[in-house]
Amino acid sequence: MADPGTGGVDLAGVIGGIPSPVGIAAAGVGGRTDVEKAGVVQSGAAWSTIKVPLAVAVARTSPATLESAATAITTSDNAAAEQLWDSLGGGASSAAGIGAVLADGGDSTTQVPTVRIRAEYSIFGQTQWPLVGQARFGSLLPCIGSSSRVLDLMGQVSPDQSWGLGRIPGARFKGGWGPGETGGYLVRQFGIVPAAGGELAVAIAVESASFGEGVDALSGVADALALRLPSIQGGRC
Repeated sequence: MADPGTGGVDLAGVIGGIPSPVGIAAAGVGGRTDVEKAGVVQSGAAWSTIKVPLAVAVARTSPATLESAATAITTSDNAAAEQLWDSLGGGASSAAGIGAVLADGGDSTTQVPTVRIRAEYSIFGQTQWPLVGQARFGSLLPCIGSSSRVLDLMGQVSPDQSWGLGRIPGARFKGGWGPGETGGYLVRQFGIVPAAGGELAVAIAVESASFGEGVDALSGVADALALRLPSIQGGRC
């Protein structure tokens, strides 16, 4: 089996041309090597990226509910995501369901809140999800149970949200964004992209003055990464 590592890719070089504070983490699919990281932004609210493990949790218990709320992934529909959350029982029950999926994906430290922290935003979106944990989860996502339909949906993201990793052909990804408590925006994505001999899981986050600025920054990171992908060793389950 091929070594799924990132082959010593210069992640600092990938983000070097981005003027906004940014961070990146990456690992070959299969989860058999350490996650590599670079940049100053290494954690923050998950926002809508948490909808991926939420959807996997629902796929395990209620596939029909996932199908009826598939737009939670493809268009980041918040009402659809709340439907998924409620189908798991809400509160501690839903948080535990997502936590079990995260643990299966190699992230046993990220804690999903059980109550709403900032009143105007979803409970689950306010999960603090470090990029290293997110990249590790992404590297094992194709390998865990009930993930295949969610991965399919991650490959069908609406064109208006196909910035950043969505600019890379064959990417399966999910974005998330929201305002900081003291101003500005956190814009982030994670996903799985083709690499040499397999696939690479990537998580990126940027702190920016506006959503649009964050989108442009993530697209710049993705474009720089795309140039290096043919020389980065990917992995498989």
